[in-house]
Amino acid sequence: MEPILIEGTPKTPTIKFDSSTGVFEIKGRSIPENSVEFYRPLIDWLDLYKETPNNKTVVNIKLEYFNTSSSKCILDVFKKLETIHKAKNEVEVNWYYEEDDEDMLEAGEDYESIIRVPFKMIEIVE
Repeated sequence: MEPILIEGTPKTPTIKFDSSTGVFEIKGRSIPENSVEFYRPLIDWLDLYKETPNNKTVVNIKLEYFNTSSSKCILDVFKKLETIHKAKNEVEVNWYYEEDDEDMLEAGEDYESIIRVPFKMIEIVE
């Protein structure tokens, strides 16, 4: 499978989804003009990945900010990961947040309460 590598912009996050390593990353700001359009390739890619996933999939989420429409799309990404996890594959989400960013911590906790995948909240201390 070809990896997805999308360079981040001021409005869109950097995306690195690589099936050869099983390590996926979403990093930066997510306020695209059309969130559904931006995230659709990731959802489609995960549909293919779930057919033959790695034994362990690690997802690193390092978002500074995301808007409401992105939050729904991110949930859709997590739902695909949940499907992989339910199929008895190891999936782990590392949710990074700045030490003083209560909103981002809460967002991670909200996702953790909805999705049945192990989450780790990781505080970034600078």
